Amino acid sequence: MWSDGLTGHMGWFDDVIGIHAGSARPVVIDAAGPVTGAELVGRAAHAAELVAGLGGTPGAPLPALLTSNADAYALLLGGAAAGRPLAPLGPRLTPAELVGPVCASGSDVLLTEPAFREVADVVGREAGVRVVPSSPLLASAAPPPTPTGQVMFYLHTSGTTGAARRVAFTQKVLAARTALSSELLELGPDSRYAAGSPIHHIGGLGNALVAVSVGGAVLPAARFTFEWWRGLRAAGATHCQLVPTMIEMLLTEGELDAVGMRMLVYGASPISPDTLRRVLATLPGLRLVNMFGQTEGSPITCLTPADHVRAAAGEARLLATVGRAVPGLRLRIEDPDDDGVGEVLAAAGHLAVHGEDGWLHTGDLGALDDEGYLRLAGRRHDMVVRGGENVYPLEVEHVLGDHPDVAAAGVVGVPDQRLGETLAAFVVAAERAHPPDPDELRRFVRARLAGFKVPTYWYVVDELPLSHAGKVMRAALRDRHLAAGS
Repeated sequence: MWSDGLTGHMGWFDDVIGIHAGSARPVVIDAAGPVTGAELVGRAAHAAELVAGLGGTPGAPLPALLTSNADAYALLLGGAAAGRPLAPLGPRLTPAELVGPVCASGSDVLLTEPAFREVADVVGREAGVRVVPSSPLLASAAPPPTPTGQVMFYLHTSGTTGAARRVAFTQKVLAARTALSSELLELGPDSRYAAGSPIHHIGGLGNALVAVSVGGAVLPAARFTFEWWRGLRAAGATHCQLVPTMIEMLLTEGELDAVGMRMLVYGASPISPDTLRRVLATLPGLRLVNMFGQTEGSPITCLTPADHVRAAAGEARLLATVGRAVPGLRLRIEDPDDDGVGEVLAAAGHLAVHGEDGWLHTGDLGALDDEGYLRLAGRRHDMVVRGGENVYPLEVEHVLGDHPDVAAAGVVGVPDQRLGETLAAFVVAAERAHPPDPDELRRFVRARLAGFKVPTYWYVVDELPLSHAGKVMRAALRDRHLAAGS
């Protein structure tokens, strides 16, 4: 039974250590091979010693460039034990994107895996912090100390301009998430959970950590590859978490049935009725779950295995929703319009963030049908989810605006069969007689932003559609792209 973290027993952390200490069963199976529970606990103890030796303000976040592997999980536990909760950052980001959150952390240290040392050194110089290698970790004979604080780690989300913002995950939240998600996903000690998303995303860490918390094992990927996928059969994967982009890739290559999983968990965007049909034709009897949430709170809603059975039997409309509120969660639509569309608000003990009014304001627009299924209608702040990665058009527009050949730019999310969404850029030339070259603009943006933020489609236009307030009317841009038939 999970404690609430408010009594003498510290709760989630002690329970996880208690489950795995002395265990010879694998708890992490990564590219380097299986790591037992006892080995993970020993590495966590070493990580606690490493982090404690770095000094710094107790309780302050410790930024780190990590991929999903056994040492990364040990560092998360060790950082919590040492009172310096880790704050993983995306190693695919450019130094310019990383400097802000590193400076905001207040830390004078940046941890990094060796593969990202070059990027880390640039960030270290610009942010004025010391770069420390995070691995390899050795198993210590001493158990990790019990944390004195409630925050176990931080994850980053983005604001409307793309600026990183930290979200604290406490013992109480993690215990509640474990109790809820282990039931929704049917996770137990015999489960082996394969996560194809990175550890700095709630999609890559959240449910994988739930599996570890109930005594199961996690099969993480440093990055999604067909080789990693094919290896999951031998590793005994029972649950696999993918974004629809990955599902489409595996179906196209005829690789989906390389893994004999029991359950497929997906998120970030819906799957089409055709995709569901192809998945079930490839793996009859497979149970599917779609979870909707965000870093500040997840899961919010769930499209259950039973819902997918209904969808496959003819109720395809369910696939256009993200399911119904998970057990114990209050869900409401704020200020709905005539079509019932308004901002999605949620409240529950497993959510990491609540506003002063007691609700998590998701920033997503949606409507509830008569059965309580939530249909999303867009994002209040125009965020684009491209292959599972969040992109904010304004951030890309600011970069394009710095190009000498661009007078103005508008960027919008547009549908994409493989990625769910991608980006279309509309640029106004500084000199009409010399329109900018799209290939040059691609290179310009890529030099300053991560690859997933580079637009796919490019249009040179005479002017941008603007509202009376002078803001770009993104809906008009999206309609123009759709009309072009790209």
